[in-house]
Amino acid sequence: MPWKKENIKDMLRQVEVIIAKAMEVEKQYKEQLERVHPDFLQSARNLVYYRAMRSDDIRDLQKRLGWMGISRLAKAESHTLSSLYITRSVLTAFLKEEPIHIQPAGLSIKEGNRLARANAKALLGFRAKGRRTRIMVTLPSEAADDYKMVRQMVAEGMNCARINCAHDGPEQWKKMIDHVRKASRKLKRTCRVAMDLGGPKIRTGELKPGPKVRKYRPQKDVRGRIAQPIEVWVGPAPHLSLELAHVPVSSAALKTLKPGDRLYFRDARRKKRELLITEVLEDGCIGELYRTTYLETGMFLYTDKDKRSRPLMIGELPAVEAPLLLKRGDMLLIHRSPEPGEPAEYDERGMILKEAHVSCTSEEVFEQVAPGDPILFDDGMIRGVIQKVSPEEMWVEVMHTKEGGGKLAADKGVNLPDSKLSIRGLTDKDIQDLRFIAAYADVVNVSFVNSVLDVRQLIEELEKLKATDKLGIILKIETKSGFNNLLEILLEAMRMHPVGVMIARGDLAIEAGWENIGRVQEEILSLCQSAHIPDIWATQVLENMAKRGIPSRAEITDAAMAQRAECVMLNKGEYIHNAIRLLDTILKDLEPYQEKNAPMLPAMELAGGKW
Repeated sequence: MPWKKENIKDMLRQVEVIIAKAMEVEKQYKEQLERVHPDFLQSARNLVYYRAMRSDDIRDLQKRLGWMGISRLAKAESHTLSSLYITRSVLTAFLKEEPIHIQPAGLSIKEGNRLARANAKALLGFRAKGRRTRIMVTLPSEAADDYKMVRQMVAEGMNCARINCAHDGPEQWKKMIDHVRKASRKLKRTCRVAMDLGGPKIRTGELKPGPKVRKYRPQKDVRGRIAQPIEVWVGPAPHLSLELAHVPVSSAALKTLKPGDRLYFRDARRKKRELLITEVLEDGCIGELYRTTYLETGMFLYTDKDKRSRPLMIGELPAVEAPLLLKRGDMLLIHRSPEPGEPAEYDERGMILKEAHVSCTSEEVFEQVAPGDPILFDDGMIRGVIQKVSPEEMWVEVMHTKEGGGKLAADKGVNLPDSKLSIRGLTDKDIQDLRFIAAYADVVNVSFVNSVLDVRQLIEELEKLKATDKLGIILKIETKSGFNNLLEILLEAMRMHPVGVMIARGDLAIEAGWENIGRVQEEILSLCQSAHIPDIWATQVLENMAKRGIPSRAEITDAAMAQRAECVMLNKGEYIHNAIRLLDTILKDLEPYQEKNAPMLPAMELAGGKW
């Protein structure tokens, strides 16, 4: 059906308005654009053009363009002005019934895509063969002493190793980095090192240590019966090559033992237990426990049932964490003083004698919150409302936990999404850690970037260290402020090159609301693509796989969606090697189907191969 000229004129008018607005917004950001790195000049302009186009609802225009078979501007992120000019040229040709004459303007589609690839390579290194999306992996503390673990990660597809400065210290970080560099050389694969600054994260303080008890549990079958005993290493120190649970006993006490001997005792629950010695080595013994056993520091073990023999004493076991058990309706005291937190105390009738309490790592919070403000702990697993505030403490009523109650441990995140907080910028520890990062790492990940001032402070510190041309920057967007100020934040960060953005979906979901996180992460992806800035898809990617060895179906879908980003981040876990291999496979399998946010159409295949 021929299109009415009035309809075409109206669409052309809307496109002209968008172009005019883009030019006007470019003038508004003239000062910021003049300061960006030369490698980012075209990208920064394109970012401004795209943000201008998205300042109004253009869905009606998109639908009408689609009905005409013209580009709907839905994939115009990396080449906004060019797409607008092409659309204008096509509409003009329709209106005048003449050949299309395209007026070049802004970045072409090809040039926009080239810049995006170049910036990703500059920040994250070479991509792995067969996939565009890189894999970033958080290194566990064990990586400092286990080169084989790190080498295996690199071999399985890790393109970037992440070290969190909130854990361990410079000595361990240096060992981890040395292992990454060595594995990269040996395997002839590039693996970048990115280090996270802790940032002004609000966390729960220390908790009073629990008892020095350890649980030893044999493997059971589906009926709960013992399938096989648990092997343990009995000796003064853990065995370096035997991966067995350790029972600390002095070497002098073990010299009289031989294979077949039994050690008798009552465990921490006063249950009768036996430990069978199966093998005696020079520096200790291997034993077997056939029932679930709780051993405690200072406990005595005897070689005879009557306990008349000279006892062997259990040495120092690490204190177990004693998290606070919180249920709906409970009151939690959060205090400014750094005294260790404790669970609630009850009398014999179950009546509360003393509420649970814990400190907060950010003292400024107490002056910036108000009664009625929501407060969330541990990625939103526990939710409450502030009922009362003073300069030294706040009382929180627990409104939601999982069934049976939620456990709140030390060093867990605290979110105050509706409070007007002014906690921002680099901490003293961040500035100290930045010196190490500038000397040894490739990329610095900056946590809780909320405003231009945060980025400006980072650049100033890097200038003091003469590291502005040595380090890439990844801005972690994890608050409402960070998202709302993203345009200005990116323009400020683009004074340096290269730059990336991490979508920290855990805190961001809590801050923006679970119902909004899907939209928010889409908007971040779009803004980053318009600036040709690589983005990192983070938080809980294949988390069940990494921690438990089995992925959920939702995790697989999430990992597939992550292919639109330049990089996907995996967190540490016991089965992290399996998670890296699975993610590598998913990303390679989906490579033909997606190029950034543009779906591709390879030939259809059956589940097992060709159609």
